[in-house]
Amino acid sequence: MKSADREFYKKVLVLVLPMALQNLINVGVTAADVVMLGKVGEDVLSGSSLAGQVQWVMSLVFFGLASGASVLIAQYWGKKDIETIEKIIGITLRCSLITGVIFTTASWVFPVQIIRLFTNEPAVISEAVKYLRIVSCSYIIISFTMMYLNVIKSVEKVVVSTVVYSISLVFNIILNYTLIFGKFGMPAMGIEGAAIATLLARILELGITVVYAWKMNTAVKFRIKHLFVKDRLLWNDFVKYATPVILNELLWGAGYSANTAIMGHMGSSAVAANSVAHTIRQLSMVVSFGVGNATAIMMGKAIGEGREDIAKDYGRRFVNLSLMTGIAGTVLILVIRPFVVHFMGFEAETSGLIYFFLLVMAFYVIGQSYNSTCIVGVFRSGGDTKFGLYVDIGCLWGGSILLGALAAFVFHAPIHVVYLLIMSDEFIKVPLSYWRYRKKKWLNNVTR
Repeated sequence: MKSADREFYKKVLVLVLPMALQNLINVGVTAADVVMLGKVGEDVLSGSSLAGQVQWVMSLVFFGLASGASVLIAQYWGKKDIETIEKIIGITLRCSLITGVIFTTASWVFPVQIIRLFTNEPAVISEAVKYLRIVSCSYIIISFTMMYLNVIKSVEKVVVSTVVYSISLVFNIILNYTLIFGKFGMPAMGIEGAAIATLLARILELGITVVYAWKMNTAVKFRIKHLFVKDRLLWNDFVKYATPVILNELLWGAGYSANTAIMGHMGSSAVAANSVAHTIRQLSMVVSFGVGNATAIMMGKAIGEGREDIAKDYGRRFVNLSLMTGIAGTVLILVIRPFVVHFMGFEAETSGLIYFFLLVMAFYVIGQSYNSTCIVGVFRSGGDTKFGLYVDIGCLWGGSILLGALAAFVFHAPIHVVYLLIMSDEFIKVPLSYWRYRKKKWLNNVTR
């Protein structure tokens, strides 16, 4: 292996391993809820899954804010302009805190109406509302911790989030077991116990993150005054690059929620099977998502340093790496598929759906790995934030969701056909992502 190759893969491992571990931890939290609540009952599992769609959409707003900010932060990090980076972090946190307040308020005032968007089954709605009312109290907390830990990744501070979420995972699983099933002298609280465990874990995350931000992070400092910073040029840059990403993530997240709603109107078995398949998909993508984030950090820094040839070389390497990690995810799903079905122990109908959904998901992850590295990593690193927005409007909303909804509600097609259609968007995107990558229009220095 050449020295340049060794240097590249060394940098990739330093970034990808902590982020992949963090992604795995996040999946672990979801998986703990799925496994434990699945043992309580399918309605309970379906309720938590549907209530979780609210936080899922909110998290996508946060991811859009963080990704938009990272376009600027990574390039300013290449220029070592720390003062500007701290201002961008303040602007981003201000927007995320406002978002957290809005989602908290909506979840408290309209919980039933929100859940009815996803299902019309009274038993599932009842369980979902119980979960949503409690867990929504954590949204403002998440708006700080998730956002802060995401944006500092752009200055190559990736280990701290892994530490925070590792501690939180252990804490959350112990509380889940205690409160859901009524262990160690506590009453069995079912879905409400899972929600309380989640809320307490988020409070713990906040405490650790605040200590790190104020006392330990010497690269960039968080200052309260930056929440109220007024810099018109910087704000305009932030809006220019963050707005398309936020809209892109919202449309993508809303698309997933639309898929969940389509499944929700096809019965609780479809919802439960979709929830399991979604969790396994996240598990298979932990490394691929880490590669996508590492792409944005390394390429953004190279562009900010004025090394465009290096950025092009990184892009080629990361695209190839995304295909390798996608194939690895496919193999993982195919290997564990029979064990997942056996372990969950659902009724025959639900088990059959899980088995089929995971087969579809096994090939879906190859396309998602490639597209996420191109769109989230390569394109956004150079300020090309609009392409993802356009491709999701066309391929997701004008393609897979439209076809899936027509199949489900107009033609009353079997669940298997509907699922194939709603999961077709990543395959449609691949040739478009490849075309955009080859055009090189994504390579721009956006610093002032």
